[in-house]
Amino acid sequence: MSTLPVLKPGDTIGILGGGQLGRMLALAAAELGLNCHIYAPEEDSCAFQVVRDKTCAEYDDEPALERFAAAVDIIIYEFENIPAATAGFLQFHKPVLPNPNTLAIVQDRLPEKEFVTGLGIGTAPFAKVDSLDALKAAIARLDAPAVLKTRRLGYDGKGQARINAPEDADAAWKAIREKPAILEKFIPFEREISVVAARGRSGEVAAYEAIENEHRQHILHRSTVPAQIPQALADEAVAVATRIAEALGYIGTLAVEMFVVQADGKRRLLVNEIAPRVHNSGHWTIDGATASQFEQHIRAVAGWPLARPRRLGRVEMINLIGREVNDWAKYLAEPGTSVHIYGKGDVRPGRKMGHVTRVLPEAGF
Repeated sequence: MSTLPVLKPGDTIGILGGGQLGRMLALAAAELGLNCHIYAPEEDSCAFQVVRDKTCAEYDDEPALERFAAAVDIIIYEFENIPAATAGFLQFHKPVLPNPNTLAIVQDRLPEKEFVTGLGIGTAPFAKVDSLDALKAAIARLDAPAVLKTRRLGYDGKGQARINAPEDADAAWKAIREKPAILEKFIPFEREISVVAARGRSGEVAAYEAIENEHRQHILHRSTVPAQIPQALADEAVAVATRIAEALGYIGTLAVEMFVVQADGKRRLLVNEIAPRVHNSGHWTIDGATASQFEQHIRAVAGWPLARPRRLGRVEMINLIGREVNDWAKYLAEPGTSVHIYGKGDVRPGRKMGHVTRVLPEAGF
């Protein structure tokens, strides 16, 4: 399926995945007069609450996938761990964006790192690890400390083990359940940043400025905009994200996570990860910019012109993790603060239940 239709109001976008990202994509699409049909295997998917049509079925249920494809005009996905076979199957029935070939790169940390370094963009030193012996050899080559990461299905710190010394190899290998992995040299970074950018079908790119991110227990806690880095470095970060989007031939919104490191008295950027989707660090754009990352994604995949978003002040986004969601009333009482609750049923430690955004005055606004 190669022809990409230009959608019109009233058309339907199919979304694979029913979490909060699917929910916010559907809400953005509704603002533009587009319908959404969510496909997800979990009966309690929070995105089901905000759409007209839904399919609750496994990702390998081909009859259900065929019915889903027949009911929509174009298909997108809310997160990159959708099975590649599912995206490939659907592509024979309806256009799938971003292109499933992108999934083959970013679903696996090894080809992702090779892709980035192949563009001449820096990353932490890394090595392929397929066995305990390979891990020990990689530690000897890269030296400790280092981080062992499964090549697939890792997020929010899952599938990772810290290695502080060579003798940690056996425990780390067991901790990731002996799955194919990469070893990354631990980088003592100054701060973590990300850039969220959208690329349209024509090749136009519209990027938000660099975002500074603070993690707690490997989960994003707080994002602030603008990042507290020199303007030249912020411009370089946007250029890196733009180059990656162009090299992928990407259509839609993506995020590039980066480390700011000090080397020889100078700051430089190292790419940590590519997220081929709307991103947690970009949630501030719903309330803090003239067009959100979700609207940009919908515009891009629909074949519409991208917006040129303008930030509305200094912005802070805080994730509500687990029981923190119970503080919603406190945040509602704060001037300049917006509250977003995702509608998830079970409140569990480490689960993202919502977020709040503060838009603060800034000179010139």
